Amino acid sequence: MILIISAVVTIPYIYVITKHNLHMLQQNFYNENNRYIKWGMKNTDKVFMYFEIPIILITFFNIFLQKEFLCLINLLYITLFYFVYEGLKREQVKIPLKVTSRVKRLSVTIFILYLIPLILANAFDFGIFMFIYSVMIFINYFVVYISNIINIPIEKYVFHYYKSKAVKKLKLMNNMEVIGITGSYGKTSSKNILKDILSVKFNALATPHNYNTQYGLILTINNYLDKFNDVFIAEMGAFKRGRIKLLCDLVKPKYGIITTIGKAHLDTFGSVSNIQKGKFELIESLPSDGVAILNKDDELQCSYELKNDCQVIWIGIDNKKADIYASDIKMNRDGMNFLVHFKNKKKPVKFHTKLLGKPNIYNILAGIAFGNYLKMTDKELQLGVEKIKPIEHRLELKKLPNYTIIDDAYNSNPVGANMALDVLNLMDGIKVVVTPGMIELGEEQDTLNKEFGEHISKVADLVILVGEKQTKPIYNGLIESGYNPKKIKVINNVKDAFKIIDDKNFKKEAYILLENDLPDIFNEKE
Repeated sequence: MILIISAVVTIPYIYVITKHNLHMLQQNFYNENNRYIKWGMKNTDKVFMYFEIPIILITFFNIFLQKEFLCLINLLYITLFYFVYEGLKREQVKIPLKVTSRVKRLSVTIFILYLIPLILANAFDFGIFMFIYSVMIFINYFVVYISNIINIPIEKYVFHYYKSKAVKKLKLMNNMEVIGITGSYGKTSSKNILKDILSVKFNALATPHNYNTQYGLILTINNYLDKFNDVFIAEMGAFKRGRIKLLCDLVKPKYGIITTIGKAHLDTFGSVSNIQKGKFELIESLPSDGVAILNKDDELQCSYELKNDCQVIWIGIDNKKADIYASDIKMNRDGMNFLVHFKNKKKPVKFHTKLLGKPNIYNILAGIAFGNYLKMTDKELQLGVEKIKPIEHRLELKKLPNYTIIDDAYNSNPVGANMALDVLNLMDGIKVVVTPGMIELGEEQDTLNKEFGEHISKVADLVILVGEKQTKPIYNGLIESGYNPKKIKVINNVKDAFKIIDDKNFKKEAYILLENDLPDIFNEKE
């Protein structure tokens, strides 16, 4: 009985730390490419609760003393549960743990692993049982990792079942046009923009949210796609070579769009050349009668030797040799007006959008180019562009009583971050930048963040950096550019940024740029 009571006392604590490690496993793509292990090696303070070591020592000595410290051990676990639970509640959570079927299966395996010592308790005395249990709790990170390995055969079976179902469904919809969209950044924006434009004339479906992996595409096909869809727009993400090809083998696109190629996921791709080749896997998977829409202002797209004879439609802004290009771009807080020039039309066509920023012009041009290829009229294209809805967390304007937020919080990159600063610079009022910096940029991360700081110094009236360690290169870039250190605030929780902003009580109109919001796996503790 005393054995069961002691095991039950530890359950709440095991639950909170297991939930946290499952969350990290999920955010690291269930250890794909060893991401969970790499995260653990870089964040040992988040993996191991070092304050559990005294409990392990107490349980060790308790082996010889037989239940002398039992009440103390139980009391310590109850106390730990309270403090860890309260700490996790206060932690910033960008994307909460999604309790999917996979997470439920993992939870069952983890439960069984923790149950084994209890089942075998009769084989050794109580003191040894408590010691083993305390060690298992301390290494919960590895228990979750081992459970993930144990479940691999099950997950492979589940994956192949749903993949087969998705492939069969696609074969029955052979009259539907499939468009693949990839790029280092701008994929989700381009996907949503294309859907809004094409929906004026067609019944278009785009992958929801950030469903840009094999699992995401399979889920979309099985749960969202139906016989009434004329067009399926598949966003395709990757963090190493070969992944885009896998997605193309699944959905077999006839059309492809590359947004921009740049330094994103550089730490996993290994080089810019690998990023370039990885993105062009989409275009090189298209059939010979397919169509690719490429950006003539992007040197990494222009310089690539395409191993495919499909048709290419070039878009651009700066390069007037493009088949379709934009000019006379005028931007204000209400959106943008611009002209679009078509190679086969004498006069340019005027467009208006509620979106902001040069990257969105490129995304809109890709949508216009594809709509034009599908014989949409100028009026239909104009209506489609006018209808484009602001995209969440991507230069999204949010007007509040005391200031306006420019929300560009989704996964920042060097090009997008600098263009967001250019948008902020156009605003007439006090300019504030709130940022934790950029991540997943490999060896160039510190250099690029320092350059970001140099750019911020030319625009912002106030800078709030989230995470002292993470933002050190930005801080150095600001200071070396002669920026006033009194105008820099360094905090560890983004919520504190709004307290600082509210306390300022700006007398003029203020614009707050939220540039990037680190995933939970990168959060710094106070």
